[in-house]
Amino acid sequence: MIHTVKAGETLAQIARNYRTPLSSIMAANPGLDPNVLYLGQQIVIPGFPNPNTIPYRIEISTENRWLRLYKDNILQKQYPIAVGRMLHDTPTGDFIIINKAPNPGGPFGTMWMSLSKEHYGIHGTNDPSSIGHAVSHGCIRMHNKDVEELSSIVPIGTEVIIHP
Repeated sequence: MIHTVKAGETLAQIARNYRTPLSSIMAANPGLDPNVLYLGQQIVIPGFPNPNTIPYRIEISTENRWLRLYKDNILQKQYPIAVGRMLHDTPTGDFIIINKAPNPGGPFGTMWMSLSKEHYGIHGTNDPSSIGHAVSHGCIRMHNKDVEELSSIVPIGTEVIIHP
């Protein structure tokens, strides 16, 4: 997996986003100076599959409140979602799914899929009436049956593109 450095990122934050030890990232990138990153720099993140080997892609529209699943660039399914509320916006950009946790409990419903942005994920809900609204702390909320279905289809490393 290759991460492209964005404005303001530090290597420590990138390591936290991917839940990967800084030492592992340093070992995978000989000669990398952790104190000098530049915009557009390519950094190898070990432990994730090459995205080009994954036929799936997830596209999320926060404005339209839908999540679309593509396979080989062909739309497979569209799901309704809830997104972040004012002061807790859902982040936009390109991410990947870095892990899955069934039955996280509480407001996260029956499935949690972490994104490569610390503290954010795609998850179920214990409040199905919230779907279609801007109510979360920035995560993508889905009906439990939908997030379980999605999680059973997409592998770790699946690209997630979030836009307005």
